Amino acid sequence: MGEHGWRVHVDPTRCIGAGICAGYAPAHFVLVDGLSRPVAERIDPADAVVDAADSCPMEAIVVSDVADDSRIAPEP
Repeated sequence: MGEHGWRVHVDPTRCIGAGICAGYAPAHFVLVDGLSRPVAERIDPADAVVDAADSCPMEAIVVSDVADDSRIAPEP
């Protein structure tokens, strides 16, 4: 991917394991021991990942641009 694409991070101290992210983007999130984990840290842009981050009740998911680290979701 080089310097293109997105970085996905789930803060394990904020995640409550609601599973909404895995529902919105099952190809990108899995629940492990009751907490969400990204399948891959770097991904190609995907609307489902933005939807998952925006829907997280704890705002535990942060999606940022790999090139400049600007936040994509949730909106600041």
